[in-house]
Amino acid sequence: MSDFRVFETNEFFQKLGKLLKDHARFIRSKLDEYVYPQLKKEPFFGPNIRKLRDYTPAMWRYRIGRFRLFYTVDTNENMVYILSVDFHRESYK
Repeated sequence: MSDFRVFETNEFFQKLGKLLKDHARFIRSKLDEYVYPQLKKEPFFGPNIRKLRDYTPAMWRYRIGRFRLFYTVDTNENMVYILSVDFHRESYK
């Protein structure tokens, strides 16, 4: 199985842009160092990954400290679509 590619959506960029600069910098560093390398290899399993229930198409979340990153996976195209990022307390409302 080949590696997955990661695509950041406009909604993700908008959410990231609304965060404080320090928070956005923190998230970006974690994405580059840990999250994207893991998602490229194995987007379905990991200590910070959970599949969300009752979503069609299937959606996963990745825990980054106090933040949650939401994404879907297209196995036909080997693509991970990064949909949104938000504070934990805001993300499930």
